Amino acid sequence: MAETTAFKDKAIEALKKVIDPELGVDIVNLGLIYDVTLNDIGEARVTMTLTIMGCPLTDELASGIAEALGDLPEVKEVVINLVWEPAWSIARMSREARLALGV
Repeated sequence: MAETTAFKDKAIEALKKVIDPELGVDIVNLGLIYDVTLNDIGEARVTMTLTIMGCPLTDELASGIAEALGDLPEVKEVVINLVWEPAWSIARMSREARLALGV
């Protein structure tokens, strides 16, 4: 369990480097990341959402996520599970993100 928590903490820190180019805030503080797990073969699974369906930045964000998590030595592959439930809302944003965006 501690190993799982340690990976998740490292993964979340790595994902804070992925910035939404339209908003200028990282995807963690925007509240887009719901979960990050690592299985025994090194597959990191990211469960996330987007601010809107059909977001034009989907591929760019996916590339950033793969790059950020790929820098972690235990990660061999990154799989993104894009979900729409629970729906994203401004309430998911961190205080830091709200201040940065003037919300």
